[in-house]
Amino acid sequence: MNNLTDLTDLTDVTHLTDVTHLNRPSHPKLRSVVGIPRPAPARPLDLRVRAQRIQIDELVVDDPRQVLAHADQAALDDPDTAALLGHDPAIPLSLPAAAALLCALYDTDVLTAMGMRLTRHTTRVSASNQQTEPVSLVRSTAPDREDQ
Repeated sequence: MNNLTDLTDLTDVTHLTDVTHLNRPSHPKLRSVVGIPRPAPARPLDLRVRAQRIQIDELVVDDPRQVLAHADQAALDDPDTAALLGHDPAIPLSLPAAAALLCALYDTDVLTAMGMRLTRHTTRVSASNQQTEPVSLVRSTAPDREDQ
């Protein structure tokens, strides 16, 4: 029982030679459709320079009560942003969540009037094109504090 004729009648499997025959395709029209892969056309040289600037303001909370009060009002005014920070209207905001919410919604000048103080401003800049390594710059400044 090691050969095919012992298992089945040879007339049952003769149609398989049409499908599996390697020397002639079973569908000659399909063969003409499949062509030789062509190389992709050369892309023009990209000479554009891409620049990126990231500005980071580091702030500290000087007046927690004022920050919490402004954040509670901000959560009522913009519940979608508050929800992104995990705020549940039934639970009071923590001080870090309140500070994060205010920072997400307001500019630094407004935040300083809401009980926060700017401690450092950092700007990170990078520029590059496809042919060169990126050029990067990090510039950080700390504002002078008048009440020290």
